[in-house]
Amino acid sequence: MTVTQEAKTNRRGAGLKISRRVSELPPYLFAEIDRRIEEKRRKGVDVINFGVGDPDLPTPPHIVAALCEQASKPEHHSYPSYRGMPLFREAAASWVSTRFGISLDPEKEVLALIGSKEGIAHLPLAFLDPGDLALVPDPAYPVYRTATLFCDGVPTVMPLDEERGFLPDLSAVPEDAWRKAKLVFLNYPNNPTGAVADLSFFEELVYFARKYDVVLAHDLAYSEITFDGYVAPSLLEIPGAKETAVEFHSLSKTYNMTGWRIGFAVGGAEIIAAFAKVKENIDSGVFNAVQLAAVTALKGPQDCVRSNCEIYGHRRDLLLDGLRSIGWEVAVPRATLYVWMKVPPGYGSRDFTGELLEKAEVVVAPGSAYGSHGEGYIRFSLTLPDQRLLEGVERIKKAFS
Repeated sequence: MTVTQEAKTNRRGAGLKISRRVSELPPYLFAEIDRRIEEKRRKGVDVINFGVGDPDLPTPPHIVAALCEQASKPEHHSYPSYRGMPLFREAAASWVSTRFGISLDPEKEVLALIGSKEGIAHLPLAFLDPGDLALVPDPAYPVYRTATLFCDGVPTVMPLDEERGFLPDLSAVPEDAWRKAKLVFLNYPNNPTGAVADLSFFEELVYFARKYDVVLAHDLAYSEITFDGYVAPSLLEIPGAKETAVEFHSLSKTYNMTGWRIGFAVGGAEIIAAFAKVKENIDSGVFNAVQLAAVTALKGPQDCVRSNCEIYGHRRDLLLDGLRSIGWEVAVPRATLYVWMKVPPGYGSRDFTGELLEKAEVVVAPGSAYGSHGEGYIRFSLTLPDQRLLEGVERIKKAFS
């Protein structure tokens, strides 16, 4: 028997050994939603998907044209810069300065990301050792928790309750947890609740971060998707925040570029340097042509962003009118692509999600998938055309009125 044959024989029956951190992860929310939709569609069912927040609107033509032009140039076909092209980082810094009035050093305080999700997933590797605490909101985008688990950190829940406008009670976090925490995740405008935060909350947050020497990770992916005159602030507008915080920006929702995978992080030089060191050892940067198309997005006309908000605002109103006509209470979100709704009495989040799928052939995201404090809610996305949205509402009315 050869060595190879013996090795194969010895492995038989042993089974593949998967790491604990992977085996203990729940199914990723949107992968599970996709699976359920595919099951129905294989049976010939026309499913209307309110589940995933992937813009149905196309990337603006001037951004697409910039990509096509730059992608054809051989000088962009080699490895890109780990930190991002200087031109991209300068455009990002300029956009942040114009939008929020924050001055940034493009060389030291801006870092290109392969989408903000990638950045959020890798950030804990720079600041958490095994056993370290990360304060994680609940309900929340699932990546905050899983990113903490991937580096053997301990996610510690900060409940987001409707009575507080889905803002965490920072003073209710135990003193011991603050002292052990190395990282705090926040996200306003908020996914999944649509909640917003003002500068007074950010002031309190920075106070706690500086007092306990923790890094704030603020996910600002929905800063430009706002309604009714609301303008979302940046955490970095607070004096002293830059030294203790990193903020994540994404072009995905703002410019309908989810598939392009580009975003950027901004913050204090020391934080960005540690973050960049992780990424230098993990990835090889963003395709230069995509970065240059992103420069076009950031520096070009912004009427496409305003148009997006008008469309999403109109859809929000259509959906709210339809749900309220059934007799369901729904709060009016001032930002994001989502409507967060309490399930009717007698249902749990997953039960009601299942009822919607079976009775109305409509998919929504169960609130419990975003954490235990999301139980009792569901999330609708506004990323489908008016006609499909209205059809979905009519199906729900027919099934539940």
